[in-house]
Amino acid sequence: MLDTAGRLLKLLSLLQTPREWSGAELAERLGVSRRTLRRDVQRLRDLGYPVRATQGTAGYRLGPGGKLPPLLLDDEEAVAVAISLRTGADGSVLGIEESGPRALTKLEQVLPSRLRHRVTTLHAATVRAGAAPAPKVSPDTLLVIAEACRRQERLRFDYTSPRLGPSVRSVEPHSLVSFDRHWYLVAWDTDRDGWRTFRVDRLVPRTPAGPRFTPRTLPGDDAAAYLARRLSAQTWPFQATVTLHESAAAVADRVWPGMGVVEPVDDHSCVLHLGADSCRDLAWMITSVDTDFTLTDAPPGLAEALRVQATRCLDAVARTRNPPLPDTGQETQGSGVGPHK
Repeated sequence: MLDTAGRLLKLLSLLQTPREWSGAELAERLGVSRRTLRRDVQRLRDLGYPVRATQGTAGYRLGPGGKLPPLLLDDEEAVAVAISLRTGADGSVLGIEESGPRALTKLEQVLPSRLRHRVTTLHAATVRAGAAPAPKVSPDTLLVIAEACRRQERLRFDYTSPRLGPSVRSVEPHSLVSFDRHWYLVAWDTDRDGWRTFRVDRLVPRTPAGPRFTPRTLPGDDAAAYLARRLSAQTWPFQATVTLHESAAAVADRVWPGMGVVEPVDDHSCVLHLGADSCRDLAWMITSVDTDFTLTDAPPGLAEALRVQATRCLDAVARTRNPPLPDTGQETQGSGVGPHK
């Protein structure tokens, strides 16, 4: 049988799982009587942990409280948290680069050596490339926006647009979206009477919050897809819409983040919205999905760019099947090439 301290830790670990435990289940797991279990529950309460009992079912669960309990993780959970802290330390939220490594240091100090070796080995072998430093946003700003979304309250903020300059905006916030190392607010702009997206690093919330509002239906009912479509329309000079002759689930792994937005149609087709700097870029992006397609809405020049790419590929295949003879600089006797004596 575990001693009292070990038993309390095990009880606390069980209560941290997202379920409600009956007294009989906990007593059996700990190998004690129901009376001893009730004493242990009271000991945890005396230490400040809010163990709550459900009336009628004698169930127990750990409720929210003012004290953070010891975090008891299994091997996979501990490695996942450590890797997340390492990779997230250079993220886009202000302060994470300081608090993340502090939390990681505390965690690695108590990791068993076998797990610490796995985490440090992965970190030593990893090189982060291809991503520019992300603009930092304040966690307080994110929390203010998130609270306005939850409470369905209007949000007023100072906003600095690279094109229009500073302005004061009043919106009905819908969602926060983390996309391509930036944070965006998707909201209904009450002054411009339409849906808009705002970079969070360019806004400063004003207080107090505005009046409550009735939520509107977002076009497409998917904030991430709506944002991707808006960014494509705002950024790329050439946009296209193509119907892919496979389901959205089948092509999902072939459409990389930032390439475009896939919308399901039925079990055998989907629509891909994408943008690029030129029709030539659009052509290779579309064909890289590796499926049959139909041009639904194409800019002038895209059909010709596809035709040029197809001709180039066919010519390459023809050259591969009939490679030219090497030029040695000497006549070939008896080769059948040209007259010979």
